[in-house]
Amino acid sequence: MNYIFYFLITISIIAGAVNGKLPDVVNSILTGAELSVKVAFSLIGIMAFWLGMMKIAKQSGLVEIIAKLIKPVTKHLFNEIPENSPAIGDIAMSFSANALGLANAATPIGIKAMDELQKQNIDKKSASNAMCMFLAMSTAGFQLIPATVLSVLIGIGYKNPTEIIAPTLLVTTIAFLSAICIAKIFQKYWIPQKDYRFSQNTVNNEDFTEDV
Repeated sequence: MNYIFYFLITISIIAGAVNGKLPDVVNSILTGAELSVKVAFSLIGIMAFWLGMMKIAKQSGLVEIIAKLIKPVTKHLFNEIPENSPAIGDIAMSFSANALGLANAATPIGIKAMDELQKQNIDKKSASNAMCMFLAMSTAGFQLIPATVLSVLIGIGYKNPTEIIAPTLLVTTIAFLSAICIAKIFQKYWIPQKDYRFSQNTVNNEDFTEDV
């Protein structure tokens, strides 16, 4: 990504010099840098508020309640992993945080869920179906409240930032459902080496043998 931005900046400076617009390019760079600082500072308050609300929701048990409500859905989508796997709860909590537009709060939960899925993965060098499904869902980023985008729009002084809620909900819903469908389609062409439950039983038996 750094190379891409460096390439764009270089091309802009060269194009501005060739067309005699170099002062305008320099002014745009300085103006954009100033605006980025203002937006960054404006994000501090909004993100602190939403992360604080997320913390309160977690401490009050609201996040766990939401996770329990959508847990049957996650169990159906990730039917290859055991029902008592801690990854199920982590996936549900990550989905809840993403739905509230709190990507920063969802990131550590998602990493924890992916780590649990990797522990149950037989082929450590390849992603399992469950890992691919979770990655597709996280990348699609279904959002009920796009808190981060709202913060940016408020920071740049947009008059009606809430008007993006409905379009964002529509777009992220389509992307989210499309990601799930595509992942399910590709799963039909991927045959895992072993079943998760079989691998879990095998690990338990090996541990038992070692103890004996």
